[in-house]
Amino acid sequence: MNGVKQGNMKPDIYFDDNFGKLYEDIEYGKSEVFRFSSSEGAISTQFIKRAIPMNINGCTYYDLITPYGYGGPYIVESTANDKSVLVTKFMDEFKQYCMDNHIVSEFIRFHPIIGNHKDFINVYDTVYLHPTVGTKIEGIEDPIQEEFSKSCRKSIRRALKSGIDYKVIENPENIDEFLKIYYSTMDRNHASTYYYFDKSYFDKCLKYYRKNIILVEAIYKNNIIAAGFYFYYNRILQAHLSGTLSEYLHLSPAYIIKYATARWAKEHGMSYIHYGGGTSNSLEDPLYLFKKKFTKNTEFEYWIGKKIWNSEVYEELCKQKDVEETDYFPAYRK
Repeated sequence: MNGVKQGNMKPDIYFDDNFGKLYEDIEYGKSEVFRFSSSEGAISTQFIKRAIPMNINGCTYYDLITPYGYGGPYIVESTANDKSVLVTKFMDEFKQYCMDNHIVSEFIRFHPIIGNHKDFINVYDTVYLHPTVGTKIEGIEDPIQEEFSKSCRKSIRRALKSGIDYKVIENPENIDEFLKIYYSTMDRNHASTYYYFDKSYFDKCLKYYRKNIILVEAIYKNNIIAAGFYFYYNRILQAHLSGTLSEYLHLSPAYIIKYATARWAKEHGMSYIHYGGGTSNSLEDPLYLFKKKFTKNTEFEYWIGKKIWNSEVYEELCKQKDVEETDYFPAYRK
């Protein structure tokens, strides 16, 4: 667990029972939690169940996907050193659930910090994609000095000297200013419509997780010029969304956002700030390299998992879609 204490809480916000509800409309599906327990222990998994937009002999089939971010099955508790018996029993039970509910396939984004892929590497087709990065907070006296790069610290000093200030808002009642900045950034970057989360999405965030949100604002001459939206839960601070107004990019306010966040995380006993990875699997990805500036020593492995639960129906759906050999999964959704 890399120092992250579980107690009676879920390992991270991504495993909370309500988290999938944030993404039901985005993924056109229904969030569900499947729990399994036996004398060997317990396993839980959350997913979004999506109807496949093709049918076979008038029957509708479904597939499963991890809600936005990370998740997948994880061992809640285990009574034995050898977890393989527990995992096998879970998979048998879950397979029956999938058969009973016309589920064809499953795609999982395992959690990099928790590393839950390790327990399921023999029962899912698991693939390592790329590293994710974060700032280690716990056990470090000064995370900014020890984790941030020299050039990064120089950029922070320059930005502070230029007059940029910051503010951290806990449990925000209103996020309208953040939305203005976020949407303007999406426009500037010609982002995919998938990332244009609408107002109803943010309303759900506040409904379920207001007490688990901080907004970090960079302020210049009384104007909010950049902002970051973070989830915190069980001592993990997850960087969720951020943005900067175009006319202030030259002042590098993004560095102040990271600086302010690290200070808040240290003051509030976080274990990690997790930034995720880049927009591709390349180690030369610009976003990944930017995030690396804030993490000299802290990287995690990002793995995905694939499973075809009904191979006969899967092949038939691929035939209907006339799909040739592809790495895309599930292939019938390409």
